[in-house]
This record gives sequence, C-alpha cells and structure tokens, in this order.
Amino acid sequence: MALHTFIIPDPFYILGSTKKFCSKAVQNKIKGACDVNIKKAFGQPAPHSHPHLLGDDEVTPLIKKQEYQCRRQKLVDAVIKHAKKNCSHAENHMIIIPSTSKKYMSDKIPYVFRQNTDFLYLTGCQEPDTCAVITAGSHGSNHRVALFTRDKDDHAELWDGPRTHPEDAPGFFGVDQGLPMSDLSKYISSCKKALPHLSLWYDFEAAPHQDIHKIVCDYLHDSSNKTFDSPRNFIHKLRLYKSTAEVALMQRSCDIASKAFIETMSYSRPGIGENQLFAKVDYECRVRGAEILAYPPVVAGGTRATTIHYINNNQLVFNNEMVLVDAGCEYHGYSSDITRTWPINGRFTNQQREIYEIVLDVQKELIDLCAKRPSLDALFECMCLLLGKRLQELGLIGIQPNNNYLMQAAYQLCPHHVSHYLGMDVHDTPTISRNIKLEPGMIVTVEPGIYITEKSGLPKEYHGIGIRIEDDVLITVNGPVVLSRKCPKDICEVEQIASVGLEQCSKNV
Repeated sequence: MALHTFIIPDPFYILGSTKKFCSKAVQNKIKGACDVNIKKAFGQPAPHSHPHLLGDDEVTPLIKKQEYQCRRQKLVDAVIKHAKKNCSHAENHMIIIPSTSKKYMSDKIPYVFRQNTDFLYLTGCQEPDTCAVITAGSHGSNHRVALFTRDKDDHAELWDGPRTHPEDAPGFFGVDQGLPMSDLSKYISSCKKALPHLSLWYDFEAAPHQDIHKIVCDYLHDSSNKTFDSPRNFIHKLRLYKSTAEVALMQRSCDIASKAFIETMSYSRPGIGENQLFAKVDYECRVRGAEILAYPPVVAGGTRATTIHYINNNQLVFNNEMVLVDAGCEYHGYSSDITRTWPINGRFTNQQREIYEIVLDVQKELIDLCAKRPSLDALFECMCLLLGKRLQELGLIGIQPNNNYLMQAAYQLCPHHVSHYLGMDVHDTPTISRNIKLEPGMIVTVEPGIYITEKSGLPKEYHGIGIRIEDDVLITVNGPVVLSRKCPKDICEVEQIASVGLEQCSKNV
C-alpha cells in the first residue's frame, strides 16, 4: 500500500521564537505558567514549568504518565509469566532498575548526562542518581513502585539546579511511593524481611550506577535466598514495539535529521573540512529542537569512506570526491540514524554514479521487501545476493551462477549487517535476536553499502569509492513506512542540492 496512506502525527515542538512557532492557545498557556509561581521546579521539565514541551499529564514530551504505568505493568506481567513457566517457587518479586550516574571528564566538569534508557523507558525520570524498585506478588496486579530520587541538598541545588524531591515523585511520575536515595539500602532490606520467597530481578552485567550496584550485591550476599535473574530482555521486548507517541517522536527525530542533511549537502563544496560538515549537521539538528546528536557522526570524504566507522572527521574533501555522512539526532529520548553519500562538487563521476545506483536500487528493493516481514538476518542475506547480482551485471564480479559465490563476493565489499533495531538507542534492544521476523510497531534501519579499497581486486578507477545509503523504516500492517523519507537520495535531487554550495562559492568569488 502507498506510503501516504499511513499518517503519523507530528509531535508538538517549538523552534526559536514562541510567537512565531506556537499557536495563540499555547502562548496563553505559557503566559499562564509564567504568571503562576506557586508550583515548584522539578529536576526535569514539567507541564507547569515547560508548557512549550509538555502537555497535561505528560511526564516526557508526548508520553503521559499512564503510558509509563502501563509499561511497568507489562514488565511485571512478563516477569511473573516467565517465573511460572519455569516452575519458580518465588511468591514475590523485586525488580530493581537503576538510573545512570553522572560521569566526569575532569574535576567537577561533567560529560553531557544521558539516562539509562531502560530506566527512562519505565519511569520517564531524566535525573541521575535515582532508582526504581518494583515489588509484586505472584499475581502481579497488586505491584507497587517506589521511586528513589536524590536527597534534598540546598547547597547542591544552588549549583546544579532543582531536584525532584521524593514527595513530588508520586504525583509527577505516577508511582506509589517516593523516597530519598539514602533510604534505598534500608528499603531493599525491609523488602527481604517482609516478602517471603523473594526473587530478585536486576541486570548485574550492565550496572550503570556503581553505588546502587554495591547495595544490590550486598543484599544478595546477605540473603539466604539466591534466586535472581535479569529483567533486561523483558524490557527490550517491550521497547521493540513502538507506541503511537513513540512513533511520533521518532518521526520528528527523522524529520529534524533529514532537514539537517539537506542543509549540510547544500553547504558542502570542494575543499571543505569534514569538521565543518560535522559542525553543520550538529547545528542544524540542535537548532530544530534535538538535544544532542545520537552518536559521533561519520563524515568521511574520499577514500576515508571505505572505513566503516571513520569518526576522525579532520580531513579536507576535494573536487571529484564524495563525502559519506552517517548522522542522526536524539529528540526527547528517541534517535534517528541516516546515511547519505554525495559528490562534494555536485556531480557524480561515471564510476561513482554506477556504484551509487547499485546501492540505491538495492536499498529500495530491501525496503519493499520489509512488507513481507523477513528477519533482519534474512534481509542481510538478500542484500548480499542483490549486491552480488548487480555487481556481476556491471562486470565487477566474475561470472558464476552460484549464489553463494555472489553473496561472498558482495560481503567482501559490504562487511557490515544491513539493519539493526532503532529506538531510544541507536543500536536499540541489543538482547533481541536479528533472526526473528519483523512485526508491526518495530522500527529498523536499512543500510546497504559498497566499499572498494585497493585490496578489493576491482579495477583501479573504482578504488576509494565508499557509498552507504541508510533510512529508518517503521513496520506497519500496511507495509513499511520510511520515516526518513524527507532526506533526498535520488541522484538528480542529490546533485541539485549538493550543487548549491559550489554555486554560492562561485558567486562569492
């Protein structure tokens, strides 16, 4: 079915001037919030303090507290179902999900804080040094959630800003109880005493917060009941399927990144630095509302594009070279991941055009194939076969009818997978196998590429060509929807946009 039959709502956002980008009703709402000063500030945006970002009852943009409560209930149900299936004798369960702690690059100078996405998914809490403890009986419907937030500290809040105090947590986050972090160890010990046959669910491998990890380890060391397991896979199974609000957030993330790519393409010109293109895509994402880039971008000019994860971004891109840019942004906790390759002077050479057309045609075929809902591993095998056939037709691979030969030859030129799950993290839900069939609600990347080095054995005129084209695709009952569809990739459109920078440079001369 045609893509335009699937309508995705844009989330509410602003850019720059409130009057220019907000409706009259929203302007009045912001004015009202400014007039009423009786509501305290929290440690993160709230509807009363940030009405331009959050609607009523939203914990994070577009996601209401009821959705977070539903996620926690689903997690409890999954844990209890698993326990019963495996004949566990546990009568009660305690699930501990920690936040991330602050990380410092040097004394008192922090890195940009990024929350543990499993914790963020279940609570909406964006603050460091916090923890959720969920306790449930064997039926699950009577589970309780205690959210531990940072202790009150007037001196720390003077320097770092307000915190969400424990007494405010139930009303804002929709949990049953708010407690200070200093009570976490005592609370866990009291649960051990009050709840018989208690099974602990905690991810010992990830351990994003060392202080909380020590408390949990001490509990397990002192406990006579050593029953424990990780809830991570259950959380990832929930995160794999995106809600309507999540799809809208990811659509907006893709729209922002797509516009940033267009602006960066039109800004490029021969002799430009990779660092300048990096800065341009970063700026264009942030100015449209993205908080950060989703990952260190690849900005690889010329032969550097054949290095898959090149992130030095410190060389110049010269005439007749292409530049490969792999970048995405994070918009209120949800990531985009797009790759485009274009000629820096606005015109593909014959060899560049030939390889680009192969990659583009194969990518379009793979996106169409998503309608049949193959697994990501099956999609990868299809990519290898399609690339091999097209390269053989061009005369760059020997003529052999064997599919295994074609796939092996293609794999030498594209040594990475064609897809991964996408969501709150760029390589989202890593515990989920790529060998399961795609289902509605999943969002994946489709990113074939060809990288021709001197060791490839291909004709010299193709050496140094590195091309990847990547889009973000939502699986629906009506077929695949390309969320990054606003980012140009057809040859004529790419050449037209990429020529703008060269034309502007000529005018200035």
